[in-house]
Amino acid sequence: MLRFLFRLAAMVALAVSVIMAVLDATRTVAASQLVMTPLKTSWNAVSPQTLGAAEAYVREKVQPVLWDTAVNWVLNQPGFAVFAVLAFLLYAIGYKPRRRAGRQAAA
Repeated sequence: MLRFLFRLAAMVALAVSVIMAVLDATRTVAASQLVMTPLKTSWNAVSPQTLGAAEAYVREKVQPVLWDTAVNWVLNQPGFAVFAVLAFLLYAIGYKPRRRAGRQAAA
């Protein structure tokens, strides 16, 4: 059941990644130059309140240095790449290896 949830989350993350890549490709064609939108810009456009709430939570509950270094670095990366890496990691966690045919355990 948990593997299924990880694979489902991976599929959703991959869908978001593809949508963000298509948006960037459309903007690239319109601008006639490479456009890669950072995740922070996309998140701020969709829901600025949750971005502010996430920043406040990390700064108050965890550590302000964590937001300034690691989280801010991730948010400045292209959104499609962040979600593609997240999809890969979630799929790797939920991966179920297939049994090879003809290989039996000795009894």
